[in-house]
Amino acid sequence: MITIVDYGMGNLRSVQKAFERLGHEARISSQPEEIASAQRLVLPGVGAFRDAIAELTRLELVDPIREHIDADRPFLGICLGLQLLLDRSHEDGRWDGLGVVPGEVVRFGSTDGFPDELKIPHMGWNTLDPVRDDCPLLAEIPAGSSFYFVHSYYVAPTDPDCVVGRTDYGLPFASMIGSGRTFATQFHPEKSQRIGLKLLANFTAL
Repeated sequence: MITIVDYGMGNLRSVQKAFERLGHEARISSQPEEIASAQRLVLPGVGAFRDAIAELTRLELVDPIREHIDADRPFLGICLGLQLLLDRSHEDGRWDGLGVVPGEVVRFGSTDGFPDELKIPHMGWNTLDPVRDDCPLLAEIPAGSSFYFVHSYYVAPTDPDCVVGRTDYGLPFASMIGSGRTFATQFHPEKSQRIGLKLLANFTAL
């Protein structure tokens, strides 16, 4: 059973449909007890970091998510679900995240050298360049495969060892992280056609 965290933000049904297409049962839940007992947990998300962490707190889902990760049960964060793992975000202020991955969430264009001709948000297809060859979620996925992105902020982890893959958009940024059986992607595998489905299939095999 795959449990998809429902905190009122994100394309939950499209994530659920992707797993169902692979032949796996996936439930959408906002119940702390179901999150706590999940075999495999997926944290998707689209929207503002501030609103997301506020809803996770209000629904009492923060501790069950952290406990799932601490127990090294399979976990997948998608887009905002990646950013929420970091210590803090600078999106419209300064907001504390789940603190699972040391680092910060910063905006494209907030550092010197970002090309003026590039539009924000970063939207569309872009390549994932693996920096490690031991990631089970990338098994049988060729290096340089393209995935679908929609985001204005990106994660800057302080520990380079957690970075699984990078993508270039005016600067190279961490677009996939992994440690133990905890993984997260800035891109949307559920919107990335055959390659994205392969990544999700690899997740279900953990």
